[in-house]
Amino acid sequence: MDRLIDAIERMHNPSVVGLDPTPQLVPEPVIASLHDEVADTVEDEREIDAVQLAMAYVVFNQAIIDAVCDIVPAVKPQIAMYEALGPAGVDAYAMTCDYAHERGLYVVGDVKRGDIGSTAAAYAHHLSGVPALQRTRQDTASVPNRYDPWREDAITVNPYLGVDGIAPFVEAADACDKDLFVLVHTSNPSSVDLQELELRSGGRLYEHVAGLVETWGRGTEGAYGYSRVGGVFGATFGADAAALRRSMPHTMLLVPGYGAQGGTADDVAGMFDAEGRGAIISSSRGIIGAWRSAPERQASMGQDDALELVAHSARRAAIDMCDALRDALDQAPSR
Repeated sequence: MDRLIDAIERMHNPSVVGLDPTPQLVPEPVIASLHDEVADTVEDEREIDAVQLAMAYVVFNQAIIDAVCDIVPAVKPQIAMYEALGPAGVDAYAMTCDYAHERGLYVVGDVKRGDIGSTAAAYAHHLSGVPALQRTRQDTASVPNRYDPWREDAITVNPYLGVDGIAPFVEAADACDKDLFVLVHTSNPSSVDLQELELRSGGRLYEHVAGLVETWGRGTEGAYGYSRVGGVFGATFGADAAALRRSMPHTMLLVPGYGAQGGTADDVAGMFDAEGRGAIISSSRGIIGAWRSAPERQASMGQDDALELVAHSARRAAIDMCDALRDALDQAPSR
């Protein structure tokens, strides 16, 4: 986690922008402007919508990345939004991650993978790159570093298959100087149906998972004392944050649910350690969709004006979030 924490320290901003585009979040002029170009290059007309949306997602994401790359340390693209478009969408996801890297951002791939055995090991190639073919000793020296199409610095994973489903990711992260974030308590309302079940031994299920996550990262701690194995804990359950922070002293927290889902800066203040480290707060729609409530929004805008509005609104929202988090941390009681 050292690279992520270093980036947070440089920006003085513990926030991450979720790049979760949908057809409703991308301005219509941006989507429409790409139709003719796509129609001229795609042979199967059934693919036009998917390719057009995928291209629009890339253009939209690049405008946001350019607008916030000097404000935030990281972005978090949600792969489901891209996979919904098929192969063109997967390409758009990879292009987005690559562009974010070019702009100096730490990339959290929100992929929520979870399986066991060889399947988990295959999913872990999100961190380690494409498996290399066996080569002769003579040509090994000429082989470049392993091809990494995803360009993710960390990914999210699901723990509910146990350590068998986590170990391959930890091994890949440790070998490749990358990180992972394990779901502990998610921000959706119905998460309580499962994650807050009371255990016969005492406590709740998510608390048990929190303990496992802390254990799974043991031995991978970096210079700041945080391991490569982080945890995901929703901002909307901030009342439990301080207790969770104490029980996971070596676990970096990725905190979704800020903004559009109802989480506030005060809700998440308890998720940081005494030095104001140990958590990074995520906002998606609140930043990438901020343009929709902008007073200068006009239905007749062209592509360039629409992208400028997207960028300006996202930057303003990212700054507001940063300021709110800083104020909340400054005012938080000593932990």
